[in-house]
Amino acid sequence: MPSSASPALSHERGSRPEDERLGAGRTVAYAVQHILTMYGGLIAVPLVVGSAAGYDAATTALLVAAALFVGGFATFLQAWGLPRIGSQLPLVQGVSFTGIATMLSVLATGGGIQSVMGSIMVASAFGFLVAPFFARVLRFFPPVVTGSIITTIGITLVPVAASWSMGGDEKAPGYGSLGNIALAGVTLLAVLLLSKFGGAVLSRLAILVAIVVGTVVAWATGMADFSHVGQGPWVALPSPFHFGAPTFHMAAIVAMGIVILVNMAETTADILALSEITGSRINSARIADGLRADMLSSAVAPVFNSFTQTAFVQNVGLVAITKVKSRYVVALGGVFMVLLGMLPVLGQVIAAIPLPVMGGAGFVLFGTVMSSGIRTLARVDYRGGMNLIIVAVSLSFGMVPIVVPTFYDAFPDWVGIIFSSGISSAAVAALVLNFFFNEMGRSRRTTEAMGMNTVGLRVLSPREAGALQDGDQFVDGRLLDAQGQEIPFASSQEQYESVRERINAGELTSLEDIRRAVDN
Repeated sequence: MPSSASPALSHERGSRPEDERLGAGRTVAYAVQHILTMYGGLIAVPLVVGSAAGYDAATTALLVAAALFVGGFATFLQAWGLPRIGSQLPLVQGVSFTGIATMLSVLATGGGIQSVMGSIMVASAFGFLVAPFFARVLRFFPPVVTGSIITTIGITLVPVAASWSMGGDEKAPGYGSLGNIALAGVTLLAVLLLSKFGGAVLSRLAILVAIVVGTVVAWATGMADFSHVGQGPWVALPSPFHFGAPTFHMAAIVAMGIVILVNMAETTADILALSEITGSRINSARIADGLRADMLSSAVAPVFNSFTQTAFVQNVGLVAITKVKSRYVVALGGVFMVLLGMLPVLGQVIAAIPLPVMGGAGFVLFGTVMSSGIRTLARVDYRGGMNLIIVAVSLSFGMVPIVVPTFYDAFPDWVGIIFSSGISSAAVAALVLNFFFNEMGRSRRTTEAMGMNTVGLRVLSPREAGALQDGDQFVDGRLLDAQGQEIPFASSQEQYESVRERINAGELTSLEDIRRAVDN
């Protein structure tokens, strides 16, 4: 990844692939598609937090509207961009799943929503300041670390989906009833059938459509109450600090700081993925610009009653599928989200959806997060067993608060707030163990030995000639990647294996080194 090039090195402003301007009709249509693709994930976090905090339907609706409003602002800022803020890539932003476990932990320990908001503001301000430095220390977040963390996020959220499926409120008379679980099953079945038989459009909207199906079934069977929908104003601006002034507790801030670091790692991965999809060159400066937009949005979010913001990976996949790379499409989607956030009635409709419906969808939604972590762990090199130990211990630490919630009861309060969150426990364990096994005492530890893919350091073997990445192309008999750099091609499998071993050993550290090795 070049470090000296300007953010727009590959194209002049206006000629980059992401700067393509489509017709008005296509722009609107694709913008709406982006919103629908991430809508189910966007509303999940405020519903989880609202349920955990014991809020009524009206207050939960406020959280949903706030998530739309702030997510739209964050999306526009990221895609449109300001000087040194925003990657100017088609990245859709929304409330991050990563912080759910930590927020629930703060709520459970009596910190209240004010402590959650305060910790987000401070941790995000810290993230904004360290963004340029973080873009240069990605080696501390290889797949063995990020994969362990993301997997733990999914595992931590599965009990939430199960609780929703049972009714959400343990004190409610119908909690755990067959009716509630059956309703969750109907929603889950709808997701599966739409994913299998829904075609290109419905399969991508399976979560959203299944929630609609489940809600209709709930309404028809008397399990959904929409009588409160429409009460109060239909249009309203978000009320700043609706829950009161934020409070600041060090333990909550530290725990949220870990969440922020994970968010920054995820957004960086999304930026790098989009750079390959769009064909734009990305350097550390542009990554830092994208992270600043993330952190600024997250720091402002509590003012408008919302939570940490991050790039939505499902929309990165949508760009790859549709080949629509225009950042203006996503920027318009952000504007639509802001407008939707100013419609409280929409939040009331969503808040009235029975929790078992969300539980059925949650098994797929949260399970997908876990699957993403497992997919990341599949890239890790387990030879030697050190990375295997890192994954094993990290996942075990992450599971402790889930299977034994009282494990940290005898510890000081600040320890409990940090480690009673599975995500925080897994993150601390993964970072410390990765440093101990893969970093400490090694001045030139190769990225592949830690499970990382070195950007630019590629070599193909004869048997891999067909396994090209998005953006690879042949030009004048040479194979070029999305950034226009030539990919060395080994003449034999033996030569390929020899070159890979030298890359792993740190002997070959540039594309020029690899080319000379292949030529010899």
